[in-house]
Amino acid sequence: MQFDPKSEQLQAVTQKSKSLWGGKTAVVAMGDLLTLAAFSLFPPITNTLVGSCSTEREALAACKDKQPDLLYVTECLEQGYGIPLAVKVKAVSPNTRVLLLLHRENQEVVRDALDAHIDGIAFVSSIGQGFDGDFFKSLEAMADGNTYYPKKVRETAGFKKGLILNELSSRETEVLEALCQGMSNKEIAEVMVVSTETIKSHVSTIISKLGVKDRTQAVIACIRAGI
Repeated sequence: MQFDPKSEQLQAVTQKSKSLWGGKTAVVAMGDLLTLAAFSLFPPITNTLVGSCSTEREALAACKDKQPDLLYVTECLEQGYGIPLAVKVKAVSPNTRVLLLLHRENQEVVRDALDAHIDGIAFVSSIGQGFDGDFFKSLEAMADGNTYYPKKVRETAGFKKGLILNELSSRETEVLEALCQGMSNKEIAEVMVVSTETIKSHVSTIISKLGVKDRTQAVIACIRAGI
């Protein structure tokens, strides 16, 4: 893939990313120092950055101290690992949302991320694909407080279709599938031509029926059910 930093598409993504995360803060944790530097210098990231780290210990300390809105992390760090870091960060900074950028597109890593209740996953291979790429879509979803597990990630997880969703109505299942795609309540309401309050009610019912505590866990239950 050719990468043109001056392309119109990339410039448009850059501008929209700035507006998505305006006024928010972020920490970046990546094991490869060149990738860490390049990512940290990307304008939408730079403008929100309160910590740029290569080790699990440094990133955890930065999140505890700064309480950022978002943590970008890769699975492999210079010292430590990204998925255990995500769990620790949730304990010291509960409102920090975690976006895991995966180099390895394999089942084991994706399932580990599901077990850690990570808010969003994007494969590194999706970076540079503009508005249609999972990286931008994950940022857009998480800026609105949603969860993002794209189709490629769900397929990589490899769960066979199960019975866990049988107790949901067809409309509730439809809403849950939309949540998996990172759609907000407003976006789902527009597609289904109902009110936002109706979607909120469906989401609350879904969470209750599945016995989970939030949207992220509901989405993970959906993925484990092979949806």
